[in-house]
Amino acid sequence: MSHGEHALSMRWLAFLGSLVYCCAQSELAEQPYRVKVSWLAQLRLPETLDFCGEPIPLDLPEVREALERELLLLLQQPGQLVLYQKRAGRYFELFERFLREAGMPLDLRYVALAESALLPTVQSPKQAVGLWQFIPETARKMGLQVDEFVDERRHPERSTHAAVRYLQQGYQLFGSWTLAVAGYNMGHENLQAQLRTQGVTSFYDAFLNEETTRYIYRIAAIKHVLENSAAYGLEVPSALRYQPPRVRILRWAEAIPDLIAWARQQGIRYKDVRLLNPWILQPRLPAPPPGKVYEIAVPEELR
Repeated sequence: MSHGEHALSMRWLAFLGSLVYCCAQSELAEQPYRVKVSWLAQLRLPETLDFCGEPIPLDLPEVREALERELLLLLQQPGQLVLYQKRAGRYFELFERFLREAGMPLDLRYVALAESALLPTVQSPKQAVGLWQFIPETARKMGLQVDEFVDERRHPERSTHAAVRYLQQGYQLFGSWTLAVAGYNMGHENLQAQLRTQGVTSFYDAFLNEETTRYIYRIAAIKHVLENSAAYGLEVPSALRYQPPRVRILRWAEAIPDLIAWARQQGIRYKDVRLLNPWILQPRLPAPPPGKVYEIAVPEELR
């Protein structure tokens, strides 16, 4: 064999070796995926599930299928489920405090998860904003300030207070938390009209638009997975969950024409002012409305 033939033969053997290696690695890489897919295919819903203490009728085939759809789609997003738990560490204590004070079920905290993934500045294509995704009209009806300088839909405490009141109104109308949440999504008046026209009083007996129907089942699926996160191999330890920032509140009754200069005067960064107060929309604030003061969160300790 000539020197050139030998070199060619060696290159060919090296290629075959790398091909065998790559195939073996590919097969190994596929194993976890196969296990995952196999596990999902064997997934079974529990015998009973509830939302806000109201049973979900899993004996109805369309209910079971709809819930399985949302559950399987949710489990395809393990990273999102981890983020849900991490952000819950920052906001769930706040939600639970408001819900307990109002005597409302704690399951309602999952509404905010489905609405915004617990991102206080997120905005939908329908111009809904904040943790609880209020559109401007509804926000103003619930007493939130929404203008070019201030958007209290992005204020965690005030938007939560408004959401709790709106959900309470729904429960007073329908006598059901499931329907109150459906009304939160499609509007209480629209839901009332549908129930009246169809002659039904239960969410599970009503034929509603796809968005609202899936909304309820998605919230139920989120609740189920997060309350059984260890069983799904997705539990985030408390120590790794995001915590509420440590802040002090400055009450300010005057206009702030230059928020950057104001922050410097307080000995803090402008960045901190904007991150801790997502409801502030501009680098300046006009005088607050009559009878109100701005409550501006700043770091508890100066940097």
